[in-house]
Amino acid sequence: MSSEAEWKQLTLKAAGVALIDCDHRTPAAADEGIPYIAIPQLRDGHIVLDGVRRISEADYIEWTKKLSPQADDVIVVRRCNSGERAHVPTNLKCAIGQNLVVLRSDGSKVLPQYLRWLVRGVEWWSEVGKYINVGAVFDSLRCRDIPNFELPVPPLDQQREIATILASIDDRITLLRETNATLEAIAQALFKSWFVDFDPVRAKMEGRTPEGMDEATAALFPDGFETSELGEVPRGWRQQTFRDTIQIIGGGTPKTSNPEFWGGDIPWFSVVDAPGPSNVFVIDTEKHITDAGLHGSSTKLLPIGTTIISARGTVGKLALTGRAMAMNQACYGLRGKAGDTYFTYFSSTRLVQQLQQRAHGSVFDTITQETFAGVHVAYPQHPVIEAFDVTVSPLMARIRENLFQAQTLSTLRDTLLPRLISGQLRLPDVQAAAEAALGGALQA
Repeated sequence: MSSEAEWKQLTLKAAGVALIDCDHRTPAAADEGIPYIAIPQLRDGHIVLDGVRRISEADYIEWTKKLSPQADDVIVVRRCNSGERAHVPTNLKCAIGQNLVVLRSDGSKVLPQYLRWLVRGVEWWSEVGKYINVGAVFDSLRCRDIPNFELPVPPLDQQREIATILASIDDRITLLRETNATLEAIAQALFKSWFVDFDPVRAKMEGRTPEGMDEATAALFPDGFETSELGEVPRGWRQQTFRDTIQIIGGGTPKTSNPEFWGGDIPWFSVVDAPGPSNVFVIDTEKHITDAGLHGSSTKLLPIGTTIISARGTVGKLALTGRAMAMNQACYGLRGKAGDTYFTYFSSTRLVQQLQQRAHGSVFDTITQETFAGVHVAYPQHPVIEAFDVTVSPLMARIRENLFQAQTLSTLRDTLLPRLISGQLRLPDVQAAAEAALGGALQA
């Protein structure tokens, strides 16, 4: 890509990258407001706002007197998961929490838009390993050590090209995730309209044609309600336990002491593999097992479209299997008795919401088969369930396809990144590969 003479090994400090420490206090949480970024929000080089703490405008002003994050800053964890980092995107107004610091480039030797990639190479982790302090509880990095991290720095023009290539791939991945969020929200809203708010039934009661459905689908809904222990439910819908609507499948763990059971081609789901809410599907897992591991344990192969719910540990996490996979014993696999896929998944999201509301602040720490039996639902006739699955199926299929596209692009990015920032690859070759991959993603 370039001669070694054009590339320099520089410490962050020598490269014009400053470290800025944060205010080591924690503000009060607010119901809504400005994101207060903590360690869990830093994932795969990005800030993820799912479940983020919010703070008031007044606290934001107070907590950003010392440090106000700006676009292209890199936030670094210095204690507990030390070295993890994420860049600050444009237009994100936020404050950062304890045990985090910010790296900010003055642009003299490292372009601000390149900094995010510079700290994602293997050289970064080598420096983390060199300076990390191993503690009894948590490992940590000292603020005075991080500026001494020595990393390969290419000329500015090459930094600009490298950053453009990697950002184009990353932006496409972000777009796919945002599209999935929109698609999932549409499907979720339709489920709520049909099975929670009963909008089609109310429309027919008022002599109106239900919105967003053809005559055949509208004909499946009654034009009135009847009183039940659940309150008013659509006429003819049965009151059943959630347990009666599903087939429950258990999981298991092959013996970890047997190497023949692990490292195969079968994904093995645990709660760490649960996707973000809008991604719905799990298409790969951290650990994989062999066919021998599958048959040598109590775990089972779940078909595509099985709802997985975590039942112990981190309870209530949901996923739809995007490919056949096994799971551990801390989860249940759920299959709809109506032969459906998506009705059961969205019914399970509703179930988790109800269980959380019932907990009223107490610990919601386990789900058992008795839990499913203790929740009653208004269960529609099978043709209504089938109509819902048919209606949302194109949306859900697109979400799944987007996840596979994002996975392909992530693999490309993570393959190119270390070789680009170490100068091992020629830019023209990389540009061609990136354009081909992005073109395929755009056509999908």
